[in-house]
Amino acid sequence: MSDTTPNRPTTNDDVTTNDDGTTNGPTSPGVIPAPRSVRGSTRPGVPLDARTTLWAGPGTGTTERWLRLTLGAALGLSLPPADQHAGDAAHTVRLRIDESLGEGLGPEAYVLDVDAERGIEIRGGGSAGVFWGAQTLRQLIGPEAFRRAPVRPGVTHVVPQRTVEDAPRFGWRGCMLDVARHFTPKDGVLRHLDLMAAHKLNVFHFHLTDDQGWRIEIKRYPKLTETGSWRARTKFGHRASPDWEEKPHGGFYTQDDIREIVAYAAERHISVVPEIDIPGHSQAAIAAYPELGNTDVVDTLSLSVWDTWGVSKNVLAPTDNALRFYEGVFEELLDLFPSEFIHVGGDECPKDQWKASPAAQARIAELGLADEDELQSWFIRHFDDWLTARGRRLIGWDEILEGGLAPGAAVSSWRGYRGGIAAARAGHDVVMCPEQQVYLDHRQAEGPNEPVPIGFVRTLEDVYRFEPVPAELTPGQARHVLGTQANLWTEVMEDRARLDYQAFPRLVAFAEVAWSALPAPAERDFADFERRMTAHYPRLDALGVAYRPPTGPLPWQRRPGVLGRPIEGEPPNV
Repeated sequence: MSDTTPNRPTTNDDVTTNDDGTTNGPTSPGVIPAPRSVRGSTRPGVPLDARTTLWAGPGTGTTERWLRLTLGAALGLSLPPADQHAGDAAHTVRLRIDESLGEGLGPEAYVLDVDAERGIEIRGGGSAGVFWGAQTLRQLIGPEAFRRAPVRPGVTHVVPQRTVEDAPRFGWRGCMLDVARHFTPKDGVLRHLDLMAAHKLNVFHFHLTDDQGWRIEIKRYPKLTETGSWRARTKFGHRASPDWEEKPHGGFYTQDDIREIVAYAAERHISVVPEIDIPGHSQAAIAAYPELGNTDVVDTLSLSVWDTWGVSKNVLAPTDNALRFYEGVFEELLDLFPSEFIHVGGDECPKDQWKASPAAQARIAELGLADEDELQSWFIRHFDDWLTARGRRLIGWDEILEGGLAPGAAVSSWRGYRGGIAAARAGHDVVMCPEQQVYLDHRQAEGPNEPVPIGFVRTLEDVYRFEPVPAELTPGQARHVLGTQANLWTEVMEDRARLDYQAFPRLVAFAEVAWSALPAPAERDFADFERRMTAHYPRLDALGVAYRPPTGPLPWQRRPGVLGRPIEGEPPNV
């Protein structure tokens, strides 16, 4: 169906014109992520107007609803069922699942065919593939398709005649949002899911708990949100900053909020992976329930939800009470999240209190463990076994490798590539999210104008040249790389505008890395990506995304005087 190479996306330099007037190459300017192949024509396309109908085959209901709610609203079209205009194929959008496509390229593969005589057809290898094809159709229509109401009522939009064939490189194309450091209200989470879907990202890692706040209702432990979801004040800027916002900050999601978020994500073919941090990053939980802490060495009754950034030394005590408590938390969590994976954190757990605690030392001796590192591994292994017994899989940050893991556990490799390499070589599945490449809270350029500059400088081009699969892995080991994920830690992102600025446009580049069959990093055509971004920025404008302009921050996006950490060699954790 296409003369383009199936192993990589076409670029603007690949365009050729055939004798019949068709063209091969990126005849869909600005499509992001880049499709595997595109075949186009200079002939007239398909108009979308009052005559346009919608036919949805079995299993395509999510896309049918999305098209009416999103494109219908943006273009002022009702998109009635096709049986109201039987035989009018040229004005029909057809959705169907093609099992042969799924067998060959997987359930997320799709073919989008736009033909003036046959109308528009989206075939997907599964229901997800149909949905991703609809996202590409939206891009072909233009920026007005990304608005919530028509801006030019009565204008007919014409979809260019194209055939797009596409499938993702990775099954895990994730974005983590930290709502513990700065709370994102529910409507902001739903908006975040819409932005993920627009870029064909399909895993939402929901970081729900940390030292600075507990964000999910647990009915059997009401103090987790009554006490643990609010802090008295907040550090403004990097933890070394002298500035404070002297007012309470917090919030949480009720269980019905969570059900709504999960259902909203599922309609967009996004899996929600919740994270509950153990045994470190737990001060908010200990503030709510002091008995969870190391009470023989710390006055846990005096602890409050932490109001600054960094890594708190207040960690869970290695007691049966703590295990039973978190089993209760996870029991309610499993009822809310149907995802295969449950994230348990497992990172940055200081051992100071365990070393000083007679009770912790007695537990180490009782269990026959060598030291405090093995005690942390015991904690993780307990919940690995517990989740496995309930048909779920544990995933945690790469520190959980220390001391060994059960075969079914997976690793989020954040401290560079080495954790992912070690995990894959040991037979564990891996999600690559190294801080040096895809921590989007890190600054985007040198210079004083970047707001609250922290961590490494990672430009749009740096993210575009990120390669998720380490070269050191053999082909067999590389199959353990489930995919990749960009992370948004919110210590210095206090509101939606700051989130937008840090995430975009870099999350767009990341989405292409996660989806498209790109060549090696040094061979990637960043100039072509920038050309396609000129078409994509108006879409982000239509969506109301306060992204960082290519020329640098706008005056109101700067944070003059707010202390960051602009030292390249310093560890970037905030």
